[in-house]
Amino acid sequence: MLGAKMLADIQSQVKPARTFSDRIEYLLKHVQYRRAESEADLEAILRLRYDAYLKEDAITASASRKLEDAFDAVDNVYNFGVFIDGELASALRLHKLCHVRQKSPALESFSDVLLSELQNCKLILDPNRFVANYRLARQYPELPYLTLRLACMACVHFGIDLVTMTVRAEHQAFYKRGLFAYPVCPPRPYPLLSKPIGLLLIDFVKDADRILRRHPYWCSSGAEREALFGRGPTSLRSRTAAATDASTNRVEDISVLMRGTLCTPASASPPIAALR
Repeated sequence: MLGAKMLADIQSQVKPARTFSDRIEYLLKHVQYRRAESEADLEAILRLRYDAYLKEDAITASASRKLEDAFDAVDNVYNFGVFIDGELASALRLHKLCHVRQKSPALESFSDVLLSELQNCKLILDPNRFVANYRLARQYPELPYLTLRLACMACVHFGIDLVTMTVRAEHQAFYKRGLFAYPVCPPRPYPLLSKPIGLLLIDFVKDADRILRRHPYWCSSGAEREALFGRGPTSLRSRTAAATDASTNRVEDISVLMRGTLCTPASASPPIAALR
């Protein structure tokens, strides 16, 4: 009897193993999502991008040791760093697409698929340049989920209809399984990368509920989303333009809306992908 009681006491003191969701919730207490609004913040992200892509042989080596392109300066870009205990662990770039004159890597590479969605008044989020610190990614296997939380928050904040996932063929299973993404275009050349990239789409309107049920740690407060996205795009050019042209844009938008053509501009802008 004494042995059985001792065993029961020991078992009562054993804490159950944390689930994957528990680990992410715990790690979130050590995570900071930071808008890349300064030259120093963006510089750190560009170097992280370079290191990550070079390690996968997706780019060739360069003297600058930075991976930068023209999409970092457009008026619909949101660059973020994800920090764990103050150290840059990963980064993600987002482009919000409202009309065909805007720019994003996915729209440039897969215009034959995405232009019609924009012309049908769909709001599209294009997450891209998803990179991680190799050492921290090995230390924290939860890091991809912590990083993609940014995309989910953006979808909720902006009322997004479709999310692009531009990934290599070997990575598609992750997005199909975890985000219910479906393939729409086989791999093809992609700006600045040596390996072809395919296009998957997520119907966020249809699948938001089950995405959040599968990833409850992606839930967020309105205050958190406003802090990340409420000040608009992160590029200096975007913020300057927003401050000087806000009243003009409102007049133009109202004028176009009254004509019933806000969602269907005539044609897309020419390609811009290039190293700076």
